[in-house]
Amino acid sequence: MLATQRRDAIAERVLKDGRVLVAGLARELGITAETVRRDLDALEQAGVARRVHGGAVSASRSSLVETAVAERQDANADGKRRIARLACERLLASGATSLLLDAGTTTAALAAELVATWPGAGGPRLVVATHSPAIAQLLAAHPSIEVHAIGGRIRAVTGAAVGAQTVLAIAALRPDVVILGTNGLDASGATTPDPDEAAVKAAIVAAGRRVAVLADATKLGEASLCRFAALEQIDVLLTDAAPDAALAAALDDAGCEVQVA
Repeated sequence: MLATQRRDAIAERVLKDGRVLVAGLARELGITAETVRRDLDALEQAGVARRVHGGAVSASRSSLVETAVAERQDANADGKRRIARLACERLLASGATSLLLDAGTTTAALAAELVATWPGAGGPRLVVATHSPAIAQLLAAHPSIEVHAIGGRIRAVTGAAVGAQTVLAIAALRPDVVILGTNGLDASGATTPDPDEAAVKAAIVAAGRRVAVLADATKLGEASLCRFAALEQIDVLLTDAAPDAALAAALDDAGCEVQVA
């Protein structure tokens, strides 16, 4: 394969998947990792890709890019369902009776799993607080789940309540477990593009006796503008694919348990 053909193929993958890894491309194309790195460098100069540790992402992806929740709903839906099932199993096994649930598509998948599998009338009672009106409405249909909706200004792009009112309400809570989504998770911690969302997520982290982050594989190794939690503040990461060696080492050093669905 000519260099131009190879780079066209890599560019197509970057644009389609949003992220490529050096090791994976080298294996698939039957070339050396160094050749892949040179190709990615050339694509970065052409404005097609942006180099990151271990590979590259689409140049259209940046620390400020934030996709509307409706557009993210079906992205990696199977992975999110598997993460949600695992999280629900862990909640049932832990005996937790109170939960603070972040907004997001993966946390929404968990809410749907709770409605489907949490024991019905006469079963253990679960109290759930959330700043997502959509998640609150979904959970309210379950007879054994008591829902507390946290108010605030609703951001259209995420459908989540944010602002000082939201942060103050969360600061008054002390649930058994808090469960958050994230836009990115790398060695620096968990991140999100918007400062108001980050303030709410940081308040959620501070409120929890135990902190769990749900992140599908597309979030691993990514970083957005605002950090809301260091890895040391996260007790468990639930994901659908094992983190790469560098992130896995950072998580281990931070004492963060990793569970792969």
